[in-house]
Amino acid sequence: MPALATQFNGVSVVTRANVYFDGGVVSYTVLLPDGQRKTLGLIRPGSYHFKTDAAERMEIVDGACRVAIDGAGGESAHGPDSHFEVPAKSGFRIDVDGGLCQYVCSFLC
Repeated sequence: MPALATQFNGVSVVTRANVYFDGGVVSYTVLLPDGQRKTLGLIRPGSYHFKTDAAERMEIVDGACRVAIDGAGGESAHGPDSHFEVPAKSGFRIDVDGGLCQYVCSFLC
């Protein structure tokens, strides 16, 4: 697996933040030159449930979280340089017990 990118060059950024759960989760959309769309964000302590339209790959940049994918049974722990994938038309619960969890979300086609 390739290493997690530490920066993206030559991108466009949508300046309006994506704010969920009264600011518990905040991200910004990044548009890459090849047409890929990603979001870069942070998650404050709490438990949050998201639905997905497209398949997603969530890469944890910093901090820690626990994740339960809808219908998969159980949960998994994730820290820096780890990732998890969520199928399209699905969802997941993400729990952050303390500190901030920073992530990069890639939308898979």
